[in-house]
Amino acid sequence: MQALATAAEWFIGLFKAGADNFVGLVTGIVPLLIVLMTFVNALIALIGPDKIDKVGEAAAKEGLIYYPIRYMILPFLSVFFLTNPMAYTMGRFLPEKYKPAFYDSAVSYVHPPLGIFPHVNPGEYFVWGGIAAGVEQAGYNLSALAIRYLLIGLVVILIRGIVTERITAIMSKRAVSTEAAS
Repeated sequence: MQALATAAEWFIGLFKAGADNFVGLVTGIVPLLIVLMTFVNALIALIGPDKIDKVGEAAAKEGLIYYPIRYMILPFLSVFFLTNPMAYTMGRFLPEKYKPAFYDSAVSYVHPPLGIFPHVNPGEYFVWGGIAAGVEQAGYNLSALAIRYLLIGLVVILIRGIVTERITAIMSKRAVSTEAAS
């Protein structure tokens, strides 16, 4: 009988812990995310969606000079303004040959800015929150880590975009030559 009572207490305790965590979220991160999302939507309305779209059109141009626009600036703006998963829709301005590389860049960037802009991927904020708790507990500056994470993320998405663009070009040539041979 005692074991059954202990099991019941543990079972209810599990839900109480979940409820306590939920209350912490409702009084902590949820209001922050709502305010940030409201701010971003207001910023989009002030800037004008047409001006944001023009960046996408500029990124579609040919040449090495457009790599940073296509694989750093466009993914950053997409993730910041449209958030995950809508950020990937900005690839609509790009020719088909650039879309896989843009997607790779954008999907790789939905985590790095979380420390500064938690609205970009609220579903994954808990990953950053766990890292942040450990960093703070160790006595390190969380803001410095967030900035570094954001900046290194930009470098990584540029590299990923360029590499994926090259891989896509190679695979496309192989597909064309295979079709021609058959």
